[in-house]
Amino acid sequence: MAHTKLSMSETRMKFIGMSFSLRNGRFYLGALCINLVFLVLIGLTVFPFLYMIFSAFKPNTEIFGVPLTFWPAHPTLANIAALLTQFPFARWFLNTAIVAFVGTFLSVALSSLAGFAFAKYDFRFKNVLFFVMLATLLIPYQVLLLPQFQIIRALHWFNTYQGLIIPRAVGAFGIFLMRQYTVNVPSELLDAARVDGSSEFGIWWRVVLPLVRPGLAVLGILAFTGFWNDFIWPMVVTTDTSMFVINLGISSLVGTYDAQYGILLSGAALGALPIIIMFLFFQRQFLTGLTQGALK
Repeated sequence: MAHTKLSMSETRMKFIGMSFSLRNGRFYLGALCINLVFLVLIGLTVFPFLYMIFSAFKPNTEIFGVPLTFWPAHPTLANIAALLTQFPFARWFLNTAIVAFVGTFLSVALSSLAGFAFAKYDFRFKNVLFFVMLATLLIPYQVLLLPQFQIIRALHWFNTYQGLIIPRAVGAFGIFLMRQYTVNVPSELLDAARVDGSSEFGIWWRVVLPLVRPGLAVLGILAFTGFWNDFIWPMVVTTDTSMFVINLGISSLVGTYDAQYGILLSGAALGALPIIIMFLFFQRQFLTGLTQGALK
């Protein structure tokens, strides 16, 4: 009888072990399939960028050659040299850098101030104003182009940096994001700073900003990317080639009857390089900020 009970226990343990092994096998098989799908999607995403970069070093005859080649058979720097000598690409790059850096600074500063006000102050019509601000997210971007165009024309801001920067300096999403981060800052810290004699601006600068740095990093990266990649608004407010940004300048290289695709791909590769470098350097801060925002 004892031998029978022992056999039943051994059988049960073997069955549990087989079930556990089967579950582990299914888990690893599922994880492998998911990873393979992600690898395929990553490859489909990265391939156009790599093809653009390598094609920037191909002559036009090779770009349009059949069959298509991924690696340049005869690498050349003629496209980049022509881009820098025949077109004001350096000026376009400088314009884009000024617009992106100044616009990002204004966006982070103003959005943080507004988020601080909505999170830590009580004033009349606060909830109504916050609701109206969020409602502007539902308005299509194209609907605002005409009224903004009229404002820029009345202010005589065509072909100016302020015309490129100020209308995009702050948005409802940035204010909402910073408000969500700031609302979790303990109010006791703000009261202690007031007791110590700090001004409201000093409280924002010395107490709030250090505690919401992940949110500032996320907003800064998103704002910089938005300013750098913007195309429609610069096309509306700039007509002088010396005030073009990179995207607008590259689009002007495509003529009605001719297109220098080697030069165009070189400009696109050089224009995308700062965004790629920025994300490689700040990806940890970006992911950390998004994760903390999601947990809150």
